[in-house]
Amino acid sequence: MSGPRLGDKRQRILDAAVQVFAERGFFHSRVNDVAEAAGVAGGTIYLYFKNKDDLLISLFEDRMDSILEGLRESLAEEPDARARLRRFVQLHFQLVESDPALADVLSVELRQSSKFVREYKAHKFYEYLGVAEEILREGATDGFFRSDIDPKVFRRALFGALDEVTLMWVHGQREGRTPPCSLESAANQVHNLFSSGVFCPIPADRSDP
Repeated sequence: MSGPRLGDKRQRILDAAVQVFAERGFFHSRVNDVAEAAGVAGGTIYLYFKNKDDLLISLFEDRMDSILEGLRESLAEEPDARARLRRFVQLHFQLVESDPALADVLSVELRQSSKFVREYKAHKFYEYLGVAEEILREGATDGFFRSDIDPKVFRRALFGALDEVTLMWVHGQREGRTPPCSLESAANQVHNLFSSGVFCPIPADRSDP
């Protein structure tokens, strides 16, 4: 069997895993459930993944590669760090809204894997955090942001806010509850909350993006 066809089958399994883990939960899902959803034999899964935890981690890495690529491309279009901070927050919630199943898996189901929580070195996650850190450092260098804020504390605090709102939205979707606000409104509120804490006073010769 040729390489491209093998790759297509692996991708089909990952796509099916998103839906199965989101619908049934990682803990209650079986490898055979994913195989059935992907339209492959149960044993085929083990040609690509060692076990269910490995499948979940591979899914995380695959999706994060795509997310990071799109994130960097979009941020590169913004004129400065202030605009990039707003866009970073908006993109996070746009992803949640556009792909609820993936948001469920990345924000909820990953925590159900003891291997992911205890053993896996989530380099892609830290790369994602690193984008927020880069924005703060750039803004501090350019004089838009305060220079007395620890970038590593900032990136964790920002992600914590984004993650908590995402969890609220995902759980609300699962239970059929109407969220207290739209994700667009949440993005504006989170951005305003953090930007008010990091922005320096804007000199008269600079205008908002």
